[in-house]
Amino acid sequence: MDEQRQTRHTRPRRRTARRVVPWALLSGAVMVAVTPMNAGAASPTPVDALGSCATSAPHLTVQGSGQGSGTPDVLTAVFGFSTSAASSAAALSQNNAKVALALQALSANGLATRDTQTTGLNLSAQYSYPHGVATLTGYQATETITATLRQPSKEGTAIDAVVNATGNAAQIDSLTYSFGDPSAVQDKARTAAVHQAVAHAQAMAAAAGRRLGAVCSLTDNTTPAGGQSNQSVDNLAQTESGAAAVPLAPGTQVESDQVTMVYALVR
Repeated sequence: MDEQRQTRHTRPRRRTARRVVPWALLSGAVMVAVTPMNAGAASPTPVDALGSCATSAPHLTVQGSGQGSGTPDVLTAVFGFSTSAASSAAALSQNNAKVALALQALSANGLATRDTQTTGLNLSAQYSYPHGVATLTGYQATETITATLRQPSKEGTAIDAVVNATGNAAQIDSLTYSFGDPSAVQDKARTAAVHQAVAHAQAMAAAAGRRLGAVCSLTDNTTPAGGQSNQSVDNLAQTESGAAAVPLAPGTQVESDQVTMVYALVR
């Protein structure tokens, strides 16, 4: 009886041991499968192969510049009107009359009210110095008008009309050409700048034995510039009525741009 009881108690223990062994082996297999992944972390991953923008990855920073050109279609003219009189009130009154005639001439040649602006006004006493003593001789009033001419075919005619209307009181302080919509020319400059930056990056990467990866950043560094082709005409005398319009040549205006690109490098 004792031998039978011992046999009955022993057999379940053997069966239990057989069930535990396969799970132990399976756990060991999982541990072995994970280990090579950790051990191989130093090898390039697919992300590294494509060029990573991570801070620890090698980068290449390049700059490019480009230009775009076109014919400007807007002319900004600054007119000055000066009158002198014995009293300050008379000087201002006469000057106001000249400015009003100039504005009428500009309006008659298609200039909108929004495109004319008073940009300066000055009233000063005039003196002579006989025997070194300051003697008041009168007053001079000066007003400055800035006009934006948006019709190239009428620019010269409009300027001529102002001079005819105001005579020797008128003076052209400056002429500045610009683009009504500079975006098209500016985009040409940006495109050229990016192309140059890409070419520089390709050459530098090749010289270093690397290839270009992802573009990590692209920055436009340029602030749009103002108009060009400034001119100044002093003491413009009155032209005869019916004379040909003032000849104007807008020429070509150039817009420039500069960009900075940062690339990831690939081995």
